[in-house]
Amino acid sequence: MYPFNVRVYGILINEHDEVLISDEKTESVSFTKFPGGGLEYGEGLIDALKREYEEECGLSVDVVKHIYTTDFWEKSSFNDSQIISIYYLVKANQPLNVSIKEKVFDFDKDEAGEKLQAFRLVPVNQVKLSELTFKTDQVAWQEYLKSRIF
Repeated sequence: MYPFNVRVYGILINEHDEVLISDEKTESVSFTKFPGGGLEYGEGLIDALKREYEEECGLSVDVVKHIYTTDFWEKSSFNDSQIISIYYLVKANQPLNVSIKEKVFDFDKDEAGEKLQAFRLVPVNQVKLSELTFKTDQVAWQEYLKSRIF
């Protein structure tokens, strides 16, 4: 097991000022986060983020700017590794073509042992920190809001 787990996430804001949120369930744990995931060996951050968006959403994205990198101790919820998360603002290169849910954890099916994922578009001004499961997502969202030009 590796002591560090590098993760990369994208904050995608659409033309209606809504952010794409991912609700997931894996290993009987449900959580809400921004789309993204783990860096694979030999992969750069930008390539990993583009791959994750393609895998999770079938969506090609461009990275606009860096938002936040973890600057505190964060233990993985799934193993003993230390999480290092990097967040970027991303923009879609095409229309989003995934099923968008209205309710939290509204998965299409629930089979034992299967990773489940559902997406929601939440108005930026309605995102509550308490609804983001992980502290890193909460801090990244606060940093994103600070960087917005109103």
